[in-house]
Amino acid sequence: MFKDLMKTMEEKMGKSISNLEAELATLKAGRANPTMLDRIEVEYYGSMVPISQVGNVSSPEPRVLMITPWEKSALKAIEKAINMSELNINPNNDGSVIRLIVPELTEETRKNLVKVVHKKGEEAKIAIRSIRRDVIEKIKGMKKEVSEDEVKKGEEDVQKKVDDFIKKVDKILQNKEKEIMTV
Repeated sequence: MFKDLMKTMEEKMGKSISNLEAELATLKAGRANPTMLDRIEVEYYGSMVPISQVGNVSSPEPRVLMITPWEKSALKAIEKAINMSELNINPNNDGSVIRLIVPELTEETRKNLVKVVHKKGEEAKIAIRSIRRDVIEKIKGMKKEVSEDEVKKGEEDVQKKVDDFIKKVDKILQNKEKEIMTV
């Protein structure tokens, strides 16, 4: 009876997990990761596009990101976008590529990053609980069509799934915290 509801709920919760992973991937953890640039957009021929659409982003060394634009004319726009972003990394433009050197993280910066990670994790948990609330309301709305026991069973199944997804969030947070705190 509740299969469709459960399937929809799992899809929504899965999206919350995917969103959390995507957000955590953009945090700099002392290592260069091309996903750090995913949220930065460049003005290119009058429209805003992600850096990955105006050039090749690679990580030739553990702490270096290299952006090779498809057209040299885009160098200044890429450099400007990076300077205006929240990355706080100065781009080095040599006329053909832009290099970003990711600085080593201080202990204080690491601790602040861990706080950000936990905040993002809490946001994901809130989203999951919100989905749970909506599904349970729908299940309770079906009291006329199904028995009281089925409603109880449905609510218990929903809670088990929610617990599983919350554990996944905790595991993701634990791994990211370990990655950030590793010197």
